[in-house]
Amino acid sequence: MYDNKIKIEFSSKSQNEGFARVAVAAFASQLDPTIEEITDVKTAVSEAVTNAIIHGYGGKDGVVRIEAMIEKNELTIEISDEGIGIENIELAMQPLYTSRPDLERSGMGFTVMETFMDSLEVKSEDEKGTKVIMKKVFKSLS
Repeated sequence: MYDNKIKIEFSSKSQNEGFARVAVAAFASQLDPTIEEITDVKTAVSEAVTNAIIHGYGGKDGVVRIEAMIEKNELTIEISDEGIGIENIELAMQPLYTSRPDLERSGMGFTVMETFMDSLEVKSEDEKGTKVIMKKVFKSLS
């Protein structure tokens, strides 16, 4: 059981990405993060939400869900969509790979998430969506 948990659901519109970043950062603030830690979380959330909006739904209407849980000094963030899914997760996680070169995407989303978080797991099913699970341990409460 988690010490604390939140759930957020919003439309897959790019203007909601900023809301998602700030909401998760506000929730994580109870862990007394450093500026660097909170920036890392905001950056990773931004990448995951952007992936759901752009790659999961490809501009179509959909829902992005975020669950964030705190257990002691560890934050777990799950960001999910019900979009097209990822055909080859291993390939998608390679630096510089993008399924949308037409949008001039850098292909660094998963690499950024891995860099800024302590762990990253991606689960996906074709035409059923994707779930990104990220964890970060906060040093301030260690």
